[in-house]
Amino acid sequence: MHTIRTLCLAFLAGTFLFLAGCASTNAISQGSAGAETAETRTVTAYTLGTGDQLRINVYGHQDLSGEFEVDGTGAVSLPLIGQVDALGLTTPELETKIVEKLDGDYILNPRVSVEVTNYRPYYVLGEVGSPGEYPYSSGLTVVNAVAAAGGFTYRAKKNVVFIKSANSNKEVAYRLDASTAVKPGDTLRIEERIF
Repeated sequence: MHTIRTLCLAFLAGTFLFLAGCASTNAISQGSAGAETAETRTVTAYTLGTGDQLRINVYGHQDLSGEFEVDGTGAVSLPLIGQVDALGLTTPELETKIVEKLDGDYILNPRVSVEVTNYRPYYVLGEVGSPGEYPYSSGLTVVNAVAAAGGFTYRAKKNVVFIKSANSNKEVAYRLDASTAVKPGDTLRIEERIF
């Protein structure tokens, strides 16, 4: 009888340890509301999106240069050539597209530069001091974004962040550390911890 009790207790202890280990890894792999698995998020080439403010300079042609905004359709409306699709392009790709439209018909060998002057904002929700909309700056990380939003509340879960990209309708779970990148238009959500 004593041996069976010892085996049962050992089995229960082993099961408890196994479940506890699974629970800690599931915080990242399962997430909440069906979030996808993700471990790291690094900075990639910036692609243009709705709401980005651009400075476009056509060298030697001040009448074609100026400040422009990527509109709700993802296009930039420029003098002479009209609408130019910019959504999802990098600034060098947009430069090339503008040069192709200007070259020959309007200007011989045009030189164009595109610079982002004001990025789309990002949003912070959940267990932070001041949830809301914040202006994006280059090189922003989740830790910086949380600091800008007033830091964590005492109930915040500080090891995982859920991020929904501007061009996605899914939330993805990431480890919350100093290298996790934030992109313009992202929505960050800090969960409440259970204990």
